[in-house]
Amino acid sequence: MIKLNTRKQHVIDIAHQLFIEKGFQATSIQDILDYSGISKGTFYNYFSSKNELLIALFTTLFKKIEKGQDDLLIGQDPKNIEIFIKQIQYKYETNRANKLLSLFDEVFYLNDEELKQFLKRCHIRSIRWLYERFIDIFGESKKPYLLDCAIMFRGILQNNQKYNSAANNSNVSIHDIVRYSVNRTVTMVEEVAETGEQLLPPELLDSWMPNCKKTNKAFQQKLYHSISTLKKSLIHNEDQAKYIELLDFILEELLHSKESRKFLIEMAIRSLKSEAGSLEKKELQQLEQLVANYFKQLEEAD
Repeated sequence: MIKLNTRKQHVIDIAHQLFIEKGFQATSIQDILDYSGISKGTFYNYFSSKNELLIALFTTLFKKIEKGQDDLLIGQDPKNIEIFIKQIQYKYETNRANKLLSLFDEVFYLNDEELKQFLKRCHIRSIRWLYERFIDIFGESKKPYLLDCAIMFRGILQNNQKYNSAANNSNVSIHDIVRYSVNRTVTMVEEVAETGEQLLPPELLDSWMPNCKKTNKAFQQKLYHSISTLKKSLIHNEDQAKYIELLDFILEELLHSKESRKFLIEMAIRSLKSEAGSLEKKELQQLEQLVANYFKQLEEAD
C-alpha cells in the first residue's frame, strides 16, 4: 500500500517510466491510472492535465540535479574548475540515466505552447546557472563577456555530446567530452575578454528571467534585527566566533550573493540549532521562518 505522502511521487515515477517506454504522446492518462493504481479523481487532485504531470516530472528531476550539483560544491573552492567539470558531468549522467534528452526532443517538436514556454524557462535557468558559475571561476573582471561564453559553452557541449553519440564513439566518455568542452571554453573566455567583444550584455538575463534577488527594506530590517539579536546572545558562549561566522555567512548569502544557496543556509541554521545552546530559541525560530518565507517567494516567482 502506498502512503498518502508518497502517492503523488509514485504517479510521477510511473508516468516517467511510461513516457520513456511509449513516448509522451502515446501515453494516455488511462495508461497512467492503470499502472499507478489510482482513480481518475485522485489523478486530477494532483494534476490538472498530462502536461502538468510532465512539468512536475521535469521539475522533480531538475531539483535533483541542482541538489547534486550543489552538494559537489560543499567544502570546495567555487573557483576550482575541476569541481565545475564534476558538476556538468553529474548533470549529463543524470539526464542520461533518466532519459531526459529523448523526452526533451519529443516535447520540443510538439505544438504545445505551455510546454514550449516551460522548456524555454528551463533553458534560460541553465544559462543563468552557467553564467554565475563562470563568474565564480573567471572573476568579476570578465563578467561582461560571460553570458556570451555561457551560451557558447552550452552549444559546444551539447553538440560534442550529440555527434559523439551519433558516431557511436565508445572510446570517448562523457567526462572526456565535458573536459574537452571546458578546456575550449577557458581559451574562448580569455580571447573574448582580451578583444573586448560582446554580443549580449549580462543584464539581459534579468529581463529573460528575473533573478528575484532584490530584497525589500522590510526583509532587510527583519534579517538584520534577527542576526543582531542572536549575536548578542552569544556574548558568553565559548564558541562565539564560530557561531558569529555562521550568522555572518547567512546574512551575506541572503543579501549580497549572486544567488542565495538554500542548502548551505539551511545547513548553517541546523548547525546553530543543534550546537549553540545559548542562542535565543525564539529568535532562531524567527530567523528560520524568515529564511523559509524568502525562498518560498523565490520559488513562487519562478
